[in-house]
Amino acid sequence: MLLLFAVFAIFIGFTFWRQRKQQKAQQEQQAQLGPGVEVMTSFGLFGTVQSVDEADNKIVLELSPGNTATVHRQAVTKILTPASVEAEESPVVPDDASSLTGPYPTESTPAAAKETLKDTTNQAANETAEETLARLNKENEKDK
Repeated sequence: MLLLFAVFAIFIGFTFWRQRKQQKAQQEQQAQLGPGVEVMTSFGLFGTVQSVDEADNKIVLELSPGNTATVHRQAVTKILTPASVEAEESPVVPDDASSLTGPYPTESTPAAAKETLKDTTNQAANETAEETLARLNKENEKDK
């Protein structure tokens, strides 16, 4: 009988310990909330915090440029990017389709590779459709 009470007391102790740990984690997360932080809500909505109203426990999220939603502070379940971390450099996206036509040499490309790439690009630009098909079939046979 005494053993049963001990197991029950240990179970209740672990429950309180886990609950306290979750509350502490949630308080730390709530402290990180501020303008510019990317978050996810409990209902799967992703957005960037625009403003936080401490008095009413409301957060204004920008879902996309020009679209906002006001949610309760406790609806935020996950912080994707903390405010203190600077946004990583986003990749440069060209405003035309030049990147789709083939690889272009960069500053880190060795000089020999740049010349080979230049020759291949010029050759491909000057050949007919039949020549291209024949060249690709020949390259395909080499790979086998």
